[in-house]
Amino acid sequence: MNPLRVMIVLVAAVAAIGLAVVLQKAMGGKPAPAAKVVAEAAPSDKSMTQVLVAKHDLAIGARLVAGDVAWQAWPADTLNAAYITNGAAEPEPTKTAAKAARAVGDAAEGMIGGVSPEKAVEGAIVRDPILAGEPITARKIVRGGEGGYLSVVLGPGQRAIAVPVTSETAVGGFVLPGDRVDVIQTREGQVGVGESGGKQVVADTIVRNVRVLALDQSTTAEKDAKTIVASTVTLEVSPAEAEALTRAKSAGPVTLTLRAYTDLGGPSGLTLASQDSAVVRINRGGETSSISVRP
Repeated sequence: MNPLRVMIVLVAAVAAIGLAVVLQKAMGGKPAPAAKVVAEAAPSDKSMTQVLVAKHDLAIGARLVAGDVAWQAWPADTLNAAYITNGAAEPEPTKTAAKAARAVGDAAEGMIGGVSPEKAVEGAIVRDPILAGEPITARKIVRGGEGGYLSVVLGPGQRAIAVPVTSETAVGGFVLPGDRVDVIQTREGQVGVGESGGKQVVADTIVRNVRVLALDQSTTAEKDAKTIVASTVTLEVSPAEAEALTRAKSAGPVTLTLRAYTDLGGPSGLTLASQDSAVVRINRGGETSSISVRP
């Protein structure tokens, strides 16, 4: 090799090393950062389906409204048959995913009865806690007419009691589930004693401003229904009110009086008549009469 060429190569190498040292010192002694390679994520080929989920945490007893639920994308191959879906899968699903989506769609269709999912769950009561983002399932909600509905609808410490009614004693059928009523008991009583005494009908309000839970076995009125003629009305009452109503039913028929919507916030509970009145039975000459007395 030509000595001149060797000398040129050595000088170039020394110059390169010197330049590298100078650059390193100029950058604070830190080595030049290595170029970062960002790998683009490969597009997913999984098909997605829209699943109805809770928008926020829902506690036991909460009544669902449209704003409580929303659609969320969900991998079709991980769907559970209990989830409520809109039946769509994008992109074109595989055979396995399509089969799963069809099974879930059929199950959801059977559960919601052919109406939109949002409308199907609106008004339902939460039976078990539902977390935000958790799919809505039939096991965790109760809709009107389903078993276990009343036990969820009842307020803490309240009781459900049924009282017999007719169209005449239930405001001609205009009392509907969710209305508030007063309960009046009528009975035949004795006024006065001896020859001056006589019989008359006594009417007392037993409880007031109590909620109607159901008429017969219907917990909601049918669409556009304005009246329901029922033979039994189920009311939400306290234990003490349930006892008073039980005594009232045994003493005579009861009548419901419908309260105005603007009066729903009025006084509620037992009245003085039910708390303080008492019935005294007097037997004279083999004939028994009852007198309503109050202290």
